[in-house]
Amino acid sequence: MDGILAIHKEVGMTSHDVVFKLRKILKTKKVGHTGTLDPEVSGVLPICIGKATRVSDYVMESGKKYVAEVSIGKSTTTEDQTGEVVSTKDVEDNKWNKRDIEAALTQLIGEIEQIPPMYSAVKVNGKKLYEYARQNIEVERPVRKVFIKNIDLLTDITYEDNQCKFKVEIDCGKGTYIRTLATQIGELLHYPAHMSHLIRTNSGGFSLEQAIKLDELRDIVEQDRLQEVLLPLEYGLNGLDKEIIFEQEIVKRIQNGQKIAKHHFENEHIQEFVVWYDDKAIAIMDTYDKNNELYKPKKVFL
Repeated sequence: MDGILAIHKEVGMTSHDVVFKLRKILKTKKVGHTGTLDPEVSGVLPICIGKATRVSDYVMESGKKYVAEVSIGKSTTTEDQTGEVVSTKDVEDNKWNKRDIEAALTQLIGEIEQIPPMYSAVKVNGKKLYEYARQNIEVERPVRKVFIKNIDLLTDITYEDNQCKFKVEIDCGKGTYIRTLATQIGELLHYPAHMSHLIRTNSGGFSLEQAIKLDELRDIVEQDRLQEVLLPLEYGLNGLDKEIIFEQEIVKRIQNGQKIAKHHFENEHIQEFVVWYDDKAIAIMDTYDKNNELYKPKKVFL
């Protein structure tokens, strides 16, 4: 049993809960998720099964999309709707129009810096930040660089209870904290803010439309239809360049872990790429540091 499942994680479950339940449903231990989703967040969670666990890192690197509701006027300890309110500033009706909000969003496109929230799993001195937060210990948090490909305003701007709310779609890279992004939008508008709702609509190229819930999967397995929804591990490598090999001798050398001269490949690659043969991914290749005329197999699948 090898492949990738696009799971629709529901609110109230941790990513580890999903893995635990899947091991029981599928009756296999080799199950791994591709990046956590907080319990109060729903959405796409690609799960790697069997040999596909070897490509989980590449699924995580392929980027994610979210739809988030941003609330301007209050900030919280957790930077989302679950935390205690720490700051408020009343927002008057019609304070901003669509153009004002879009101008703020544009400033966050590209590579930006983020400071992870205190209630997060980022480790400082071997201890997770949320462990410090629960003890009311403030520690210096590392500044991280993340990449925001795009942010689009999705809805009208609404005003209620001295707050302003709107939804945005975010296309971003690995490691982005959307709740921190919500507070950064507030900072650009000079108001406290937090993320009041979040759903992940795409992860690693897997969309919410193709994701299935655990109850649905349980029925599918009972009906012996798992192969209808279990995608081959190749789907997890869509973010890498692809090179097709036609010589069986070269394929065998790659499978044996041998280094291959660059002239055997049609294109020159400066980073990792996937070698395919007979409609199957054979291996992930990388440059060889000691000889720039060679590629070396990094992960072999067949």
